Amino acid sequence: MTSSYASAALSWLFAIMVCALSAFAGCYVGYRHQTEHWTAADTALGEEHEVGYPRSDAIQLVEEALRGDGILFEVQPDNSIITLWRNADINTPTGWFPLIIGVQPRYRYEIQAVSAGSRKTRIIVNVRTEGIPDEQLSSYRASNRFALFKEIDELALRNPPASTAPASGGVNFTMLPNEDLKALATRATGSAENWQIIAKDNGLSSPTDVTAFQNIWVRNNLLKRGTP
Repeated sequence: MTSSYASAALSWLFAIMVCALSAFAGCYVGYRHQTEHWTAADTALGEEHEVGYPRSDAIQLVEEALRGDGILFEVQPDNSIITLWRNADINTPTGWFPLIIGVQPRYRYEIQAVSAGSRKTRIIVNVRTEGIPDEQLSSYRASNRFALFKEIDELALRNPPASTAPASGGVNFTMLPNEDLKALATRATGSAENWQIIAKDNGLSSPTDVTAFQNIWVRNNLLKRGTP
């Protein structure tokens, strides 16, 4: 009888030990996952914005917008821009885990300007974060946190790049939304084939190398009769 009780007790003890080890293993795996999540730097939520300026001018606009917001940054050898780490909002609900492993939630922006034509540039902004919960990431987008793209557009309106078109002998036309040089040539001269001359006069390389509301100069001898 005593032997039966002892055997049963050992069986229960073994079962308890197995459960405890399983729980510990689960906690360890969870700890490893959480540690990697909170301490690894994750690039997320990339954004793009197109401006009607050459790459060098676009980079200057980005730098001026960052300075205006008091954001410190470093320009890399390839002319990409990396902002210095900034602490996340103090009231960001990161829970108890980051406090235990000593992670200060923070973020920074990595910015590239990619030429999309002779006078068009795509500004690409990635936010890199540490210790910020996934559900909080969207609030750290550059367009949300600093209205970066809006500020770039406002700077561009106040400081338009110098025109390369002749000052006389033609007419400036404003590109309409979704209009390319062939459509403008048809509208201004009556023939889509004239887009090549218009492109050469304006330092452009293709019919789509334009943006909405961009000023395009058309020489007088191409204008169709009745065009102002």
